[in-house]
Amino acid sequence: MRSFARRTALFPALAATALLATLAGCGSGISLDEPIEGPAWQLVQLGEEPVAPGNGAQVQFDRSSGRVSGSGGCNRISGTFTRTGVALRIGQMASTRMACTDPTRGANEAQFISALQNTTSYRLAGPNRLALLDANGRTAALLSSGGGR
Repeated sequence: MRSFARRTALFPALAATALLATLAGCGSGISLDEPIEGPAWQLVQLGEEPVAPGNGAQVQFDRSSGRVSGSGGCNRISGTFTRTGVALRIGQMASTRMACTDPTRGANEAQFISALQNTTSYRLAGPNRLALLDANGRTAALLSSGGGR
């Protein structure tokens, strides 16, 4: 009887594993891990406000080094990040200190760096879109990769 009880106790765990494998592999749209590393992500929106095309603000996440780097629009920026599933933490960002001749671009850069540092999670929002979310789940910044706004 004990042997039977041990074998049947495994069935719920096996069933759950099979279900997760099926959902992850069947094209259902459910992803257990949505990687963001690799592409350069161009800034297209800060909070609810779109930013001008060609603003120069972009970031790229490198999984092997745990570094994020890019441009705020005027200055080079870099820092560290950790990602577990959709939880995302970006460490203190370092920046060059070149003057921005365009005041709007300078203001967007400061807001972009703040959005990066306030990010607690993310979601892939359609093809080639990355939404950085704050602690309240609001979109702090929307980024795009591979063209298209």
